[in-house]
Parts: sequence; structure tokens; C-alpha cells
Amino acid sequence: MSAVTLTLTDAQSLAATILARHGTSEANAECVARALVAAEADGQKGHGLSRLPSYAAQAASGKVDGHAVPTLEQGASAALRIDARNGFAFPALAMAVDRLSSLAAETGIAAAGVHHSHHFGQAGYHVEQLAASGLIGLVFGNSPKAIAPWGGSEGVFGTNPIAFAAPRRAEPPLVIDLSLSKVARGKIMVAAKQGEPIPEGWALDRNGNPTTDPEAAMQGTMLPMGDAKGAALVLMVEILAAALTGARFGFEAASFFTAEGEPPAVGQFLVAIDPRVFSGDAFAERLETLIGAILEQQGTRLPGARRLGLRAESVRNGVVIPTALYDELKALSTTV
Repeated sequence: MSAVTLTLTDAQSLAATILARHGTSEANAECVARALVAAEADGQKGHGLSRLPSYAAQAASGKVDGHAVPTLEQGASAALRIDARNGFAFPALAMAVDRLSSLAAETGIAAAGVHHSHHFGQAGYHVEQLAASGLIGLVFGNSPKAIAPWGGSEGVFGTNPIAFAAPRRAEPPLVIDLSLSKVARGKIMVAAKQGEPIPEGWALDRNGNPTTDPEAAMQGTMLPMGDAKGAALVLMVEILAAALTGARFGFEAASFFTAEGEPPAVGQFLVAIDPRVFSGDAFAERLETLIGAILEQQGTRLPGARRLGLRAESVRNGVVIPTALYDELKALSTTV
């Protein structure tokens, strides 16, 4: 397969230009582009530049309000409610991260619920920023239906990603980022675009049969990680991200991939914790002791090690995308 290499600067410029030409304000376009390029650099291609065609189409059709400015209410001393106003999720989450970073320093723990939101990309991107401020971060998000309740055949829940990040003394934050489906649905979308099969065990077709066809998988349901236990975790996240924030449930939300229909209006829930309030300086020491036991005694690696390696490589050498995707993006950058 032929490919094109882009520097991170060029990728950022291209992404922002496409969004701006398809009904998105300059500030929002830059914010969204940063998140997509960060995902691409981290090897999370299902949340990277491959999302641009559907993002642009939705902004152009009005399914996403590219000019939306999120609004914030402080319902209690450590509780925020943010309305993304049916715009892209990233500006609303940037507002949440910024406010939580200062609020948690005052209250010890703080949380923000986001509603009227959209696809929030690489979940770890948001909590890593909290950890960079010395905080522990947690984020939960729901998405359009893709997973059936255990034993069922109709999608009710989304893939409902979660992420956790903790600050380290002299190393980048520890970030744990996972979808509660066996794989992120974005990986199936990428496989469909590239005409490649998916491994058996990732998804079922619309009739509930195992499939390796990504197109059939997109029309069917995803399998949860951990089978019945994973399905229970998906339900927990649905409650935190949607019921708690007043957002739409997965079975009520329109697709993230098509330009037709109403805004998805899903939700996200973020928690920021100042570890010093609970353990003083002990947290940093205890965390490094635990990490030492993992790395030195077991000879294994931490979650996110591959992501950091890919990020460093992307800074040096840029990101590589299929030529077909690059041609599509170049065309979008010059048309409305």
C-alpha cells in the first residue's frame, strides 16, 4: 500500500484547514486538529486523521456545530456542568481540563460532566493533560450504540472508552486508555477504509454471527472485552457518562460517522484528584515503588510504553498515512 509522510506541523495545518473550510471556527478547528494529530502521532489511527472526512461532513451538514462555544455552570464547589452545545467535544473537554486543573488544587477532588457532546477521540489525551498538572485524571465517555447487553443481539451501549492518568516524578504520566469493546470501533472503520479484514472475535454481523468483514461489523455489534464482566463495565460507564450528565444514551444517539441525522448529544464525565490531599508526598513514592515492581522484578512494560515510543518517532519523522486518505484530505482542504 502506498503511503505519504507528513510532519506533525503539516498534519496540524492540513486538519485545521479542512475543518475551517467545512463550517468550523478557526479556534475550534485548531483545537480539534491538535487532538486528531496527537492521536495519529500516538499510533491511535482510528482517532486520528481518518476521522477528518466524517468530521468535515458533519460540520458542513450542521450535525456538528463547528462554531459552538461551550458554556460552563458550577453547580457546587467541586462540580462543573459543561454544555458542548452540539459542537465538537474537544473545546468542551479543553474547558473542563483547564477548570478542573485549578479547582482540584483547591478542593482536592473535582469533577465535570459534559453533555450535548460528540466523539471525544483518544480518551487518554484529556486525562494526560490533568496528570501533567500533577493530578490523577479519570474520564468516562459514551458513544452511539455498538454493543448489545450480554445475551442480547441489539446494540444498546457504545464502545464507551475510559482512561486514567497519574503523574510521575521524572517520567511522562502513566496513561491507561481503553475501549470497553474488544477493540475500538475506529479500528474497524480504518480496516473498512483500507479494504482489510478484521480478526475474528472483534465483532458480530447484524444477524449475530462472528465476522471478519469490517463493513458487516459496522452494521452489526461489537463484542465487549471480558464478555459478561465487560458488558457490566459498559453499563457502568453508560450511567456515568450519560445518565449522570443528562446526555443521550448510546441507543438514542446518532452515528459519529455519517453526516445525516441529529447531533449525537452524548456525554463525558471527568474526575480530577490531587494526590497530595490524600497522601501528602507518599503518592509519588508509592507509585514509583509499584512501577519498579512491574518493570524491574517482572521484566514487563507499562501500559502506554508503545504509545510514547510512537509519539517520539512521530516527532522525529512525522506520521505516515495511506495515499488514498491523503488524496481525500487534500481534496477536502480545497473544497467546501
